[in-house]
Amino acid sequence: MDAGQIEQVRRFNRTVTERVGVLHDRYLGRDRPIGEARLLWEIGEQGQDVRGLRERLGLDSGYVSRLLRSLESDGLVTVEPQPQDRRVRTVRLTDAGRAERAVLDRRSDELAGSLLDPLNTAQRARLVEAMAAVDRLLTAATVMVDAVDPDSPDAKDCLRAYFTELQERFDTGFDPALSLLPDAGELRPPHGLFLVARMHGEPIGCAGLKLPAGAPAEIKRMWVAPAARGLGLGRRFLAELEARAAEHGRDVLRLDTNKALSAAIGLYHSCGFEEVPAFNDEPYAHHWFEKHISEPITGPSSQ
Repeated sequence: MDAGQIEQVRRFNRTVTERVGVLHDRYLGRDRPIGEARLLWEIGEQGQDVRGLRERLGLDSGYVSRLLRSLESDGLVTVEPQPQDRRVRTVRLTDAGRAERAVLDRRSDELAGSLLDPLNTAQRARLVEAMAAVDRLLTAATVMVDAVDPDSPDAKDCLRAYFTELQERFDTGFDPALSLLPDAGELRPPHGLFLVARMHGEPIGCAGLKLPAGAPAEIKRMWVAPAARGLGLGRRFLAELEARAAEHGRDVLRLDTNKALSAAIGLYHSCGFEEVPAFNDEPYAHHWFEKHISEPITGPSSQ
């Protein structure tokens, strides 16, 4: 990043906050600021776990509590503990809250229209396309990647979803018992590691790295949730695992894959992996890849 990039981001932020009216205490002409309005929208028809709301919006617990107390005092929401665990609270809209949310939705549509109305057709298309790109990139920037135990709940959730997808996509189906998948011990330090990506606190992808003694490093169990594809997470996993392998003194990184995973195959090619003869007996593999890597120049790899 350079100073010019930082200044452009700040200029963009100032323009957006001014144009969408978040500088006013009465957002969209209602009697509440944008924080309360956004919370009403996020609660939705089904209600939400308060903890999930905090994680989804990245807000402080005390601030969310103040917002909810204000909405509750206005008769727009109810906040109640769950019967099975009274530490977990659920917030739901009242009839008045649903009516207020409908007004906010209508006025939000009007605001969006006012941003587009002064522009010609080509300009509108450019603005909407640019907004979609910004939305995608800002969403990607919220994803956190951390090393976890391969037997942790988030890791297991990802692996279950991964195996289910392979079962659906492979011509022969997929049985984990028949695959050369590493056991959890092979993906724990010092024998390896396991990464999980989270967005708004929810696991959306995983990737493992085997570091067998006297052999090349090997990528296993890399998966990204369908809803998170297009955010560059697969490429981010590969870069992170390459850096980790290099830090452990490995100069070759390997992986295998199935012919049905065409997008993954394209990703491996674009990231510098070259197809090589089979180096294992994985029954579900049709393609084997290698990449020669070098020791990182700087410090620890980024998260």
